[in-house]
Amino acid sequence: MHFTVKNDEEMQKLGHDLARVLEKGDIVYLSGVLGAGKTTLVRGISRGLGYSGRVNSPTFTLLNIYPAPTQIFHFDLYRLEDSDLHDLGWEEYLEGDGISLIEWPEAGEGQFPREAMFIDIKLCDDDYERERVVGICARGEKYQHKLEELKALVDTGY
Repeated sequence: MHFTVKNDEEMQKLGHDLARVLEKGDIVYLSGVLGAGKTTLVRGISRGLGYSGRVNSPTFTLLNIYPAPTQIFHFDLYRLEDSDLHDLGWEEYLEGDGISLIEWPEAGEGQFPREAMFIDIKLCDDDYERERVVGICARGEKYQHKLEELKALVDTGY
């Protein structure tokens, strides 16, 4: 499924819609070049889950935890060193009672669960000022259902 997003507000709106289909224990992988809008999408998801505080890319800390009715674990693995992922104890977070949003998941490839929602954000014409194409796919029956729910929400506006 693909969406064209024209600006930050639309990216956050897509995130807010996505939040409506997520629940405890869900995992969302976010890929795209630096500045594509991954953290903006996370901001929308976080707002949709009831978190009103600051949402930053945790590039230098690897993980931010946002207290919301359902806790949000925001990983950014861009600067990940080989041992950092193991030292982080990521298994506890992914198997816990929160929602895990993981930027740059390819850094931990082969170590994370395969069943999840996958989001890839692409710039149009390599231009940071133009719209983006957001591709969303799912692996696993649970996530396939969530993808269908999201499509219905976006298509109907509800």
